[in-house]
Amino acid sequence: MKMRSLKSVDKKREYLEKKLKLELKNISHFSLDPAVIKNHNCENMIGVTQMPLGIAGPIQVKSLKFKVKSYYLPLATTEGALVASVNRGCKATSLSGGIRVLAEEVGTTRGPVFRTKNIEQSLFFKKWLDQNFTKLQKEAAKISSHLSLIKLGTRFCGRDVFVRFYFRTGEAMGMNMATIATQALVQKIKAETGINCLSISGNFCIDKKPAWLNFISGRGKRVWAEAVIKKKIIKEVLKTNSKQIVKVVNKKCHLGSIMSGSLGFNAHFANIVAALFLATGQDMAYVVEASLGITTAEVEKNSDLYFSVYLPNLMVGTVGGGTGLATQKEALAVLGLDKVKKGDALKLAQIIGGAVLAGELSLIAALSAGHLARAHQKLGRGKK
Repeated sequence: MKMRSLKSVDKKREYLEKKLKLELKNISHFSLDPAVIKNHNCENMIGVTQMPLGIAGPIQVKSLKFKVKSYYLPLATTEGALVASVNRGCKATSLSGGIRVLAEEVGTTRGPVFRTKNIEQSLFFKKWLDQNFTKLQKEAAKISSHLSLIKLGTRFCGRDVFVRFYFRTGEAMGMNMATIATQALVQKIKAETGINCLSISGNFCIDKKPAWLNFISGRGKRVWAEAVIKKKIIKEVLKTNSKQIVKVVNKKCHLGSIMSGSLGFNAHFANIVAALFLATGQDMAYVVEASLGITTAEVEKNSDLYFSVYLPNLMVGTVGGGTGLATQKEALAVLGLDKVKKGDALKLAQIIGGAVLAGELSLIAALSAGHLARAHQKLGRGKK
């Protein structure tokens, strides 16, 4: 990655700020219309809860799927210092050439539990599912043209058989579609085999909970992001050095996580994910899954810093859920994702991956320099 000059970055920032003002000039400030919410987002609605919405960036993101692009990140949060910290990470990575990201579709999962007569029938059922996968795919396809069954996994314990169905759900996060499709599948299975479904969700999904299955197998979107930060930028922008950052990553994110039994080997993925989820209308409960992941760092031969993050479990979409609400739709517009276009959900996942890297880098740099408490005292408590 080539290091860009401060002057060229400032010119790019000025251009993007002007563009941002044009995009935001028509933002509405009225409350949500209960008629729009009814039977879609919230029952027994009595009002709205407001959250501060900040902007960080620009952040430079590049991937195999689209060229280098700069984004402003809409972040909804009540935590002072978070937007400033992500903003600093965006600056450091942009001055060093940007963040490279990769994302792949794993699938939205639903995992019912079935009840058999004995272990022999459990094994029969497992084999039947594999042998009749095409038949199940056709049944799932009847639910929606945007949904397809892409694979399944089976495990059994005695008379209980757990099946994990993986669905591709277009640009929607797709949990509702996956649930409706699974209901159709269990009915088809009952008709074909006589085996009953005990619960349409047997926690084999595994939905809205931290779990090793999701960590290892992935769920929703799986995202990788990396950047090489120039030693000059680490000194001038992050106020530390590569060796200190690597030490904090190794001792805090890795050894500290092992000592505490954490399922997340990172500093604060959940912070950045939650702020972006809330701003763009994602289901907030999936932050618990997105908190899983690994941060790595290495010192390059020239003392630059290689920094990466891995998020195996990101459940996001650009249509459905809260993405159609006024402010959330405007936040998606800031990212250029307010229109329904193929590949936008994957692009949102890539942007989130880049944002997580920026926020993770900035926090770990602050820890390595001993600046965390001072930053929160100034920005979180309004003290000098």
